[in-house]
Amino acid sequence: MRALNFRASLVRGNGANVTTPDGGMRHTAAAPPHPLTPAMLEGRVGKILRMVESGTTFTIRDLALEFNLSPSYLQRLFKHQTGVCMGEWINEQRLQRAAHLLANSYLSVKEIAHNVGYEHASSFIRAFERRFTQAPARYRKQTDYTKC
Repeated sequence: MRALNFRASLVRGNGANVTTPDGGMRHTAAAPPHPLTPAMLEGRVGKILRMVESGTTFTIRDLALEFNLSPSYLQRLFKHQTGVCMGEWINEQRLQRAAHLLANSYLSVKEIAHNVGYEHASSFIRAFERRFTQAPARYRKQTDYTKC
């Protein structure tokens, strides 16, 4: 199971007015969190969510070619629809998949790095350490201890 479901943490904050239980109105800095689902989004962005979450490795350029859009326009469209930078979201998906593989497979760190879309294990390790505050090998060891 994923340590964190990043997609579920994607929320829109639109500064909307909210009705209180007594019928009054109050202004909030951000609307209550609403998890994004592909059905809530414009067709292309919903399809991107499904494609990336399928586990297949995609780059922004791959996705832009798939939808006949420029990479910069696709990123603007994604950010407008989700409120999240596309590159950050894709990286988070990759790292969550890597964490799952570390905890549930015997693949080497290098194989996992390649499997989730990193060309170099060293850049994968750096990204993983930034996200999880520990090296992939240590993360694997720690999850092995919690399984006992």
